[in-house]
Amino acid sequence: MDYGMIGKLEKAKRYANQRERIHFETFKVTFEGENNPHTVNYEVGEWRCDCDFFQTRGRCSHTIALEMILEEMIPEPVP
Repeated sequence: MDYGMIGKLEKAKRYANQRERIHFETFKVTFEGENNPHTVNYEVGEWRCDCDFFQTRGRCSHTIALEMILEEMIPEPVP
């Protein structure tokens, strides 16, 4: 491995520990639920999930789990 790549890996490790630097704007994931897989989308501060619970409540276990995982990297949800 060359010295340039070593420096980049060290910098990447620092960035990985500074989660406040990362701000998601848009993404789509497949969440393997207990019964079925669910598609979760995040776009400009808004969550969408194709599960039935989300359709009636606007939040669900899938979106809440992702909020926990991505803590400090996405804005707090608006109540």
